[in-house]
Parts: sequence; structure tokens; C-alpha cells
Amino acid sequence: MTLSDINKRYKEIMFSDESQQVKTTKLSRLMTEMEGQFSIPMLRDEEWEKENRKVIALYRKISKSRVLSD
Repeated sequence: MTLSDINKRYKEIMFSDESQQVKTTKLSRLMTEMEGQFSIPMLRDEEWEKENRKVIALYRKISKSRVLSD
């Protein structure tokens, strides 16, 4: 799956008529897929982020789109 594919799925989720809770669940799953595919480190790694700017930018965009309740 390419970043373009992931971005397409992100947009499909965001523009769907589903509840915010369902969107958040799907976005979390998408992030998990990205973590596996692009070997995103669990802890912040500045060197990895420099080498993978587009990946981390999309990952953070997806993360910020989630609505997490207390």
C-alpha cells in the first residue's frame, strides 16, 4: 500500500456519513497498518522522521483527525 492509497482511504473515512466513533476506530486501524508497513517506531525517533517526512506527516494528520474521549 502506498502513501497515496493510505491518503485515499483517509479521505474516504473522513468524508463518510459514519459516526465520529466509527471514524476514529477506522483511523486508528489505518495508523496501525502504517506502523507495520513503514516500521514507524513506537518512540519518537528524529532520525527516522527526517528520512520519512511524508510518512510521518500523514501519520500525524491521521492521528490528529481522531476524536479521543476521556
